[in-house]
Amino acid sequence: MSDQETAPKKGRKKNAEGRMALKEHLVEARNRIFISLIALVLATVGGFFLYDDVLELIIAPVREFGGEVNFSSVMAPFDIMLKTSLLLGLVFSSPIWIYQLWAFIVPGLKKKERNTAIAFAAAAAPLFILGVGMAYWVLPHALKFFISLTPANAVSWLTTDTYLPFVFRLLIAFGLAMLAPVLMVGLNMVGVLKAKMILRHWRITVFLIALVAAMAAPGGDAVTMFALAGPLFVTFATATLICYLNDRKREKKHKQQEAENAATAGERSTIPQSPDLT
Repeated sequence: MSDQETAPKKGRKKNAEGRMALKEHLVEARNRIFISLIALVLATVGGFFLYDDVLELIIAPVREFGGEVNFSSVMAPFDIMLKTSLLLGLVFSSPIWIYQLWAFIVPGLKKKERNTAIAFAAAAAPLFILGVGMAYWVLPHALKFFISLTPANAVSWLTTDTYLPFVFRLLIAFGLAMLAPVLMVGLNMVGVLKAKMILRHWRITVFLIALVAAMAAPGGDAVTMFALAGPLFVTFATATLICYLNDRKREKKHKQQEAENAATAGERSTIPQSPDLT
């Protein structure tokens, strides 16, 4: 093998900061997206076997409050089967695609920072599943409010074309909302997002969390709203604390490095110069 062929590999091995060329970034992104898609497809296939049970769980809250869900066309059952299986695949494959996303971010971190970041990212998949579970928990409360608006002499007939997309958006939105703190820590680890910036805009964060909780509990039930907002506040507060501690550690290390550089420069300036014998 020639020196030209071995040079790029040696360059990457010596690169302690984990920097990569744009082409290498694109190749890595392609590979990780491919792995995520394979996991999603396999999990979606597995979701087909749970379709009947999951669909029954989704429709059960409607029937509990006197409503009915009907298919609006001949192809609707097949379409809903695909969408339900895809939702299950997204949930079941979440540990893999979340890890692939995170692994694309952390290579540029130092070893200690990477270990801390990966440890926190390990909670990402459970947080996503927890968010989906929270959305399903609040679903009956939302349906109770909407169905209660039906006149006494009428019956709520919902179609799968309108009801199931509403449920799927609710589940995915809460799952992604619970992933936001993990994204905060990741951006902080790479130096993009500082804890001071998060604290400076804390009012916006509180407003957004309250807005999400209010949209998920449209019945005006304060207990439900606070029960949903509570876990979101806890995860955001934990992420902010981790960002703050990491910033302090990084700043302390930076000052220590500056002090060492200044001391080294001072020692060099005090070394007597040898006389010129020429």
